[in-house]
Amino acid sequence: MRQRRPEATSGRRIEPLATLPLFHKLAGRKVVLVGDSEGALWKAELLAATGAEVAVFAAEGAAHFTALAAAPPAGQVVVHARRWEPGDLAGAALAIGDIEDADEIEAFVAAARLAGAPVNIVDKPDFCDFSFGTLVNRSPLIVAISTDGAAPVFGQAIRTRIETLLPETLKAWAQAAKDWRPAVQARELPFAIRRAFWELFTDKAMGESGRLPADGDRAELFAALERIEAAPGRGRVSLVGAGPGDPELLTLKAIRALQSADIILYDDLVSPGVLELARREAKRMMVGKTGYGPSVKQSDINALIVSLAGQGKHVVRLKGGDPGIFGRAGEEIEACQAAGLPVTIVPGISAAQGAAAALGVSLTHRDHARRLQFVTGHARSGELPEDLDWQAMADPRATTVIYMARATLAGFRDRAIAAGLDPATPAIAVQSATRPDEARVRATIATLPERLAELPRGGPVLVMLGQALGEALSEAAVSTERRRA
Repeated sequence: MRQRRPEATSGRRIEPLATLPLFHKLAGRKVVLVGDSEGALWKAELLAATGAEVAVFAAEGAAHFTALAAAPPAGQVVVHARRWEPGDLAGAALAIGDIEDADEIEAFVAAARLAGAPVNIVDKPDFCDFSFGTLVNRSPLIVAISTDGAAPVFGQAIRTRIETLLPETLKAWAQAAKDWRPAVQARELPFAIRRAFWELFTDKAMGESGRLPADGDRAELFAALERIEAAPGRGRVSLVGAGPGDPELLTLKAIRALQSADIILYDDLVSPGVLELARREAKRMMVGKTGYGPSVKQSDINALIVSLAGQGKHVVRLKGGDPGIFGRAGEEIEACQAAGLPVTIVPGISAAQGAAAALGVSLTHRDHARRLQFVTGHARSGELPEDLDWQAMADPRATTVIYMARATLAGFRDRAIAAGLDPATPAIAVQSATRPDEARVRATIATLPERLAELPRGGPVLVMLGQALGEALSEAAVSTERRRA
């Protein structure tokens, strides 16, 4: 096995964006709005809600704006019952036109850009410097959703879904954060300590979002801040299960850990989609192990975790599947405990669970299985482990899941059949479970080892065998399958 060194990765941390979402501060600033439709009236109300001074130019429908101008939600709305002129755009922070005439659109866009104002023409994306998203309003907490003009109704449906997830009381928690921030800033604390405070605030706000914040919450959080200040430089470690690959199988706790990480140490088995959910500013380091290929020594990983956390960092050790199932978590926990570092374990969906779900089978079908056993396909030497309980492997009432068995499955089969395993026992090999490139071979344990060559090279392979898999192994299904993305 070739030794591999931990390496910082500098790959892209975000996929391409159709537009850049920005939040404009418009309080007290001039915004020009041209048009007299119901859509223009809504835009005027929306802009006024930000505290902007909205100048509306409506040649014929100025009366539509009378009530809004008399009582805007904030800011000011001034209505001009005439056509706009280029000079009206001087000093504008934004320019919005609800205009249909092509010549007027071109003239308005040219005048706005000459005045240095970003321009939006309603429902004319080709003329827009910016667009309006669909809003979830818990101000000062605001969520904006954009489909880049492709499907506004779709954006509205997503807004409705988010509305159900964010209780109205989050508005009060967001306001509390705004009110308490000056007291935190006044302490002139290092970034890491300030972030730790806001992580505690977030945990409380999200965990108790069904109620309003109170003075007791402020006192509790600032007392915690004082404790953090009294013990600076003490980092922490989170061992996080990344699941088998599909990012939608991450737990909420795993996502929160990824979004609060300072440094992420991850394996080759962690999919790019999972890393996409991590905090953008977090440093990322590859510390992977590959079967019979270049691998970072476990002792080096342990030392790196302790060293980084000892610098006061939140280190997330991100492992494919579940960290407690053949993930060497025990050694990393012991290293952290020996260094006096707090460790949190965040379980993940195991590869076995993901593969079984993708196949639509139950590993513990009550008619066929009384026991579920996970075993490793290779020992420290890379060979088949000698200390497996072969009578247990041959148990007809057990479902057996073999991790990392690609190179040793033939030996496993021979030993298990010699111990009494029925050669006709259904067996399935799954490569890259739950990922778009997932591939499967369904056979019997007698024939499966030779058929593993049908799978693509590379990628983790999991083998499951037992009578509980019988329904997934029809004669028509004895084949190699590729999952389509």
